[in-house]
Amino acid sequence: MKFNVYTIIAFVLYAVIILAIGIWGFLKAKGTKDYFLGGRQLGSWTTAISAQASDMSGWLLMGLPGSVLVGGMTQSWVAIGLFVGTYLNWLIVAKRLRKMSYAAGDAITIPEYLQKRFFTKSPVVRLVCAVIIFFFFLIYTASAFNGGAKLFGFVFGTNYIQSLTIGALVIISYTFLGGFLAVCWTDLIQGMLMFAALVVVPIVVVARVPDLGAAFQNALSEDTLICGSQITDYYWSFVRAPDGSLAVTTIVSGLAWGLGYFGMPHILVRFMAIKNSDMIKKSRLIATIWVFVTLAAAVLVGGLGMIFLHDPQNAELLAEFNALGESEKIFMFLSSSLLPSLIVGVILSAILAAIMSTADSQLLVTSSAVTNDMFKIFKKDASEKTLMWISRGTVLVVAVIAYLIALDENSTVMGLVSYAWAGLGAAFGPVMLLSLFWKRMTMPGAVAGIITGGAAVIIWESVEVLKNTGVYSLLPAFALALVAIIVVSLATKVDRAQVDELFEKAKAHDLDQVENAEK
Repeated sequence: MKFNVYTIIAFVLYAVIILAIGIWGFLKAKGTKDYFLGGRQLGSWTTAISAQASDMSGWLLMGLPGSVLVGGMTQSWVAIGLFVGTYLNWLIVAKRLRKMSYAAGDAITIPEYLQKRFFTKSPVVRLVCAVIIFFFFLIYTASAFNGGAKLFGFVFGTNYIQSLTIGALVIISYTFLGGFLAVCWTDLIQGMLMFAALVVVPIVVVARVPDLGAAFQNALSEDTLICGSQITDYYWSFVRAPDGSLAVTTIVSGLAWGLGYFGMPHILVRFMAIKNSDMIKKSRLIATIWVFVTLAAAVLVGGLGMIFLHDPQNAELLAEFNALGESEKIFMFLSSSLLPSLIVGVILSAILAAIMSTADSQLLVTSSAVTNDMFKIFKKDASEKTLMWISRGTVLVVAVIAYLIALDENSTVMGLVSYAWAGLGAAFGPVMLLSLFWKRMTMPGAVAGIITGGAAVIIWESVEVLKNTGVYSLLPAFALALVAIIVVSLATKVDRAQVDELFEKAKAHDLDQVENAEK
């Protein structure tokens, strides 16, 4: 698909603006606390939109619409699970984690928080966390690079390797420079752009199809496939699979995606960075509305996209889309087919925004794990300047490895995100929940849970018999991790007096005032 000069200008201009913000962040970040946590100075809007934009990534504009396009409405259970998980994460975890992470020695990363939560000088829990984060965020970052490659190839007509290289360089450049504060401010901009783009496209699709019912009936004819998939009578059913059977496994697995939120380091760190825990209620409202609207719109992009392409007057467009061979390009295709050139450039920038808003956060969290939770443990006297450059060097190393993983042109954004989301959610979700609410939990229990959750996902995704059940690996792995934590914790000792003191300190109403006075 060819684009005119206005589309290209809008797209390139956006990338330049984002890089400029990265340079601003480079000049502003004075130390690792600024680079990794923004000095705990985020406001309600920045925290809310940044947390959700860093979560959704290109998956929201590519993976989800693509799966709904060919799989029907049963695929929307993933969106429903994510919406419920988002709300519960803000309701249950956000405020308590903000207070606990500060009460536990002003921890600036999740691994550091866990070490201080269990009052141990042993680096074991931090090292285990860092390894898990490094492994699964490599895959997560690779998914962003894969999405970027598809986007740049669609815009510029370059081949996969060329597109992958361009996208990776843009993402790496401003993450390397800017750090957490720049990432959060760009996430705010990118989150609002994603919101607008997702709302506009379904509205335009409806306006351009005079008879939705006739278009759907056309889609049911046996000779009209979309990306090789046949549309059936059950396409719009939320509870029936394409063959008419009850989609129990699909529904349960879709809802299980919501469990992942409790263990996503790049989201949890936003809770730790907000200026004041009292701001979280407002952030929760903003985040919940943003997530509901964007997920619903992404589902509609897939469903209405199927209708649009099967409208008899769009037969040529259906053939053109099928020639692309990838359902995950439906949002890009609809935008470029329906909107004016300049707007198309802005809409395509929203996809770049979605990809960058997650990749930058993943690179930053991985960098913090290596620097703060590996290097700093063995080099306690390292200067802030040294730590900053180790952090930026880690961004480059991780990005290069993720780039190599993303070289597989047959991989999909949805597939890569699904694997990484399950691994992180199962490894950290149970640990974070119990560390905040269960005083009897111990450090050996936490380590057992992290290892069990991460390993269970790897095994489930690797063994064909288990994978072919259709059950999302996050669900059994999350349950196994919970059991491991409880069993090992009950079998090991805990200093109840220290734990009680920490929990009481975290509950104190004046903790925010104490923190502000110290600053």
